[in-house]
Amino acid sequence: MKKLYFLFFFCSVLLHSQERYFLNSDTRLYTSPNSTADFLGYFKYGAEVRLLSENQNGWYKIQADNLNEGYVQEKFVAKSLNAKDVKTKDSKNPIIEGGDPYYGGNHLFILAAGLKARALPDKNSKIREILFTGDPVAVNYIPLNPDEWVNINGSFTEEYAKYTLRKFLGPRPNFDALLKEFDKLDTNNLTERKTVSERIVELAWNSDYSSLIPAYQRYYEVVKQTNDPKLIAETELNMALAKGLANHKLPEQIIAFSQKSHYSLKGFKTKSVTISQTDLIKIMGNPTKKNQISDECGIYLSDLFYYYPDLEVSVDEKQNKGEIIKVFINENNKFILNSNAILDHTLSEKAFIEKYGTYIEASLKSPHNYTIVMEDSQFRLEFKDGKIYSVEIFYYC
Repeated sequence: MKKLYFLFFFCSVLLHSQERYFLNSDTRLYTSPNSTADFLGYFKYGAEVRLLSENQNGWYKIQADNLNEGYVQEKFVAKSLNAKDVKTKDSKNPIIEGGDPYYGGNHLFILAAGLKARALPDKNSKIREILFTGDPVAVNYIPLNPDEWVNINGSFTEEYAKYTLRKFLGPRPNFDALLKEFDKLDTNNLTERKTVSERIVELAWNSDYSSLIPAYQRYYEVVKQTNDPKLIAETELNMALAKGLANHKLPEQIIAFSQKSHYSLKGFKTKSVTISQTDLIKIMGNPTKKNQISDECGIYLSDLFYYYPDLEVSVDEKQNKGEIIKVFINENNKFILNSNAILDHTLSEKAFIEKYGTYIEASLKSPHNYTIVMEDSQFRLEFKDGKIYSVEIFYYC
């Protein structure tokens, strides 16, 4: 009889653990049932939990999304959320509700520079993402212990879960306060100056472009102290980029600048990004490969793509039309923004930034990649080894 009871209990717990349950209010993860004296962490409204036990006098044993286990009151556990939920707010809960300019759901911000997000709550597990100071991340449960892990994806789904330590999360850092902190440091304290200046640069990228210049000015002071030629050259490139981005052109100016953009392929000038199939075969020969792609948004001319060693084209064979999607810039291929802006294989990244930095968008998370935004699309330019490598067009879905 005991064995049957245990089997029934085990199956019941297993069933609960597989179903989805949510918390319909702010609450805490308590260390024991029937007591609110000691707790392990804070939940925010909407947090997903796993039930590990049956209802025990109004309490459930549950598992949080960072795999912490404890107890919550039965009244806060629901199979779904709705607008009629009466949310009891916990004034001491540090998790920020959605609705600020940075994130729409429950969240906190990254406080450290170049932070590794792990696939599991283990410092030796796979790195899922590198996060930067000021990045907002989804947080539904946060432990009290600063050295415990936090699931910053807000979900139990192992495929997408990401973890970092509690001590690296908090309110959004203040840019001006970080500048003052850096300026007060002893110039000989290279380690601390490097740490703070890295945070300043990353936070600047997570702010507005005008923050980049003062950020890189301070970072450059530290970089020169390191005497690292590669790092110095990279920083000088970013300082030029910061100057261009801080003087960013208006959208209508950017569109006017590049609206007549086209390619030169082996001396043949295309009309915008289009070319007839006849001209394409005449210039480039038969494609190395043809392939059908899945175009759910219907953004390309055709699902049929022609692939060449230095060219990718969407082709409608029936209409004798081609739309150039990606061009690798080399001795034969050029990207012509306008009559005064011709981008060929000799163009260096530094020269590109100095000439056209006010027209582009850039991100710290995609170094050496720049975009020129159009009305319904954008050109993405990639640089490798200091020279332009490719130009690709992306259409908005």
